[in-house]
Amino acid sequence: QVQLVESGGGLVQAGGSLRLSCAASGRTFSSLTMGWFRQAPGKEREFVAAISRSGGSMYYAGSVKGRFTISRDNAKNTVYLQMNSLKLEDTAVYYCAAQLRLLITRSEGEYDYWGQGTQVTVFS
Repeated sequence: QVQLVESGGGLVQAGGSLRLSCAASGRTFSSLTMGWFRQAPGKEREFVAAISRSGGSMYYAGSVKGRFTISRDNAKNTVYLQMNSLKLEDTAVYYCAAQLRLLITRSEGEYDYWGQGTQVTVFS
């Protein structure tokens, strides 16, 4: 079983930055492909970014590409999401997710483990 705990959410003005962290435990972190998803009020959960086990490959949703960066530190069992140039529409609960498969994917159904989420609110 893998436990995921997100942190770093909060209130931020539009144009600002936040860095989310997700600490993993329960399994060798470098064996996990990691992803970030988000769910805005009244909307379905959507893919944000994913990163391969080694950290060498990343995959982004078009809406965040160029503004968000996913990274990981396998020594610290942590995956990060650096969010810059935040927009009002980035307001959502952000979830960390992990999967045991090798290929990075945007498909929510491919992820085996989920964190509880952290709220990000962008204001004008």
